[in-house]
Amino acid sequence: MLDSDYVLELLQENGFVSKEQIDEGWKKVAESDGELDILDAMKALRYVDEQEITNMLAQQYGLETIDLSSFVIPDEVIQELPAETARQYQVVPVMLHDDILTVAMSDPTDMETVDTLRYLLKRDVEAVIAPAKQIQKILESSYGGLEGTVDSYVGSVDTSKLEVVQTDEDEATKEAMKAANTNPEDDAPIIKLVSLLIYNAFKLRASDIHLEPMEKKFRIRYRIDGALREMDSPPKYLQTNIISRIKIMSKMDISEKRVPQDGRIQIEVSGVGLDLRVSTIPTTHGESIVMRILDKSSIQLDIPKLGFYTDDQEKIDRIISMPDGIFLVTGPTGSGKTTSLYAFLNTINKPNRKIITVEDPVEYQLSGINQVQVNPIVQMTFSNALRAMLRQAPNIIMVGEIRDLETADIAINASLTGHLVFSTLHTNDAPSSVTRLIDMGVKPFLVASSVRAIMAQRLVRRVCKNCMEPYTPSPDEIRLLHLDKDYLDSANLVHGRGCPACGGTGYKGRMGIYEIFLITEDMQYLIYNKESSDKLRAAARQSGMRTLREDGLRKAAAGTTTVSEVLAVTVGDEE
Repeated sequence: MLDSDYVLELLQENGFVSKEQIDEGWKKVAESDGELDILDAMKALRYVDEQEITNMLAQQYGLETIDLSSFVIPDEVIQELPAETARQYQVVPVMLHDDILTVAMSDPTDMETVDTLRYLLKRDVEAVIAPAKQIQKILESSYGGLEGTVDSYVGSVDTSKLEVVQTDEDEATKEAMKAANTNPEDDAPIIKLVSLLIYNAFKLRASDIHLEPMEKKFRIRYRIDGALREMDSPPKYLQTNIISRIKIMSKMDISEKRVPQDGRIQIEVSGVGLDLRVSTIPTTHGESIVMRILDKSSIQLDIPKLGFYTDDQEKIDRIISMPDGIFLVTGPTGSGKTTSLYAFLNTINKPNRKIITVEDPVEYQLSGINQVQVNPIVQMTFSNALRAMLRQAPNIIMVGEIRDLETADIAINASLTGHLVFSTLHTNDAPSSVTRLIDMGVKPFLVASSVRAIMAQRLVRRVCKNCMEPYTPSPDEIRLLHLDKDYLDSANLVHGRGCPACGGTGYKGRMGIYEIFLITEDMQYLIYNKESSDKLRAAARQSGMRTLREDGLRKAAAGTTTVSEVLAVTVGDEE
């Protein structure tokens, strides 16, 4: 990639531009709010043109230039370089002489591309310099435009099965496309490519699609069962087209590339309704996009299927049947807290109970439950929504997250006045939630009297049933997990060797591991006396609380996950 400052310095040294003209160029860069770089600004001011820059750089590096606008390239020369290679490296073959292939490129500093072509083609390659616009024009005329590129990337995929249907493309979307000068028919190849990315993610059970601009590639990764897996990358020069298409589908401002944006896409894939939450953020090499896939048909609302064993399920049933109090679910982002809360609400969702939730965002719509979306623009915050909800005479309330003292106070007052309140906190384990609330400013006696139970959770991957086989832990795993002989003798430890069904990972699907902290009278006394989370944890373990690691190890012993997964997502237990 050309260094604009270096090129500008060369232009001044060679007398193409003056210092005053450069200063005027920087003013235009500032006026464009970052849309133009300094070279674009100098071209826009007509102080220099692309051909002059090309000639100067070629001379600086001792390379020849070529004018492709009037140059006829024989078909046999074009065929010497595969279309995909030409597009990927943005070069075109122009001459073949004595088995030496001459290619035109726009960046004389990129000798790495020349070396790569020599390696790929197993022949000598020389470079000449031409303007980037001329090279792009030859690529499109000789190798086909976007449609040819996309067809080459898609390969042998049966697109008749590609049933991605936009269901939320209303007038706002059409206006965005019109503003972007985007014709749906002209943009069909990019629409097809974006649809393929979504379809493949759905087929592979991915929870997120990550589109990440790198310096020389446009990386595509899917998060499958919590782990990122890199996929084949489309050509780098399609990056702008793909990002623009996704932003249009998400109803974002495609002209705004300097600030993060959020959007939403509602689509159907093979008859299944999906909700995609889209987030963009500017990076060094372009806008990075993450699309979170919410499959409404896959949400697990049956408590046993979440990974609860009978003893833990009995505790949960007892907690969610209480008439009042607060039940907190804790864990980091992506640990399944929302899914657990939805399963609990679904279990107690009866015609004789009124349930209201306030969420940011409402991820899944539950029948029979009043769900409120947080909207800070109109002052619909967690605390304001919670106040309004209490005037609706609910029996059960769910607050997506307790983020501040105001929300915590309202939730606690609601619990003390006869409401059952569900919510989440971001803490590493269950006992730490007590100290987190106190640190927010909640009085210890209020925490002790209102909180009924706290559950910490993590997600571990399930072993693939198709390639499951016995496994002996390594010495490091035995040492780090403190596995004794009794455990090793009685446990049915397994792992997956990897097969096509699981994509070679040895895992398919995920389940939860849990730490359920019941607030008994003894715990209330410790909380009231502001005891540390370590003391709360030690007391809870003495009264029978199973830690995250202990719950994980018993599930590994049952052959549903692996000891390496438990080691990866849990920390050591304090004695």
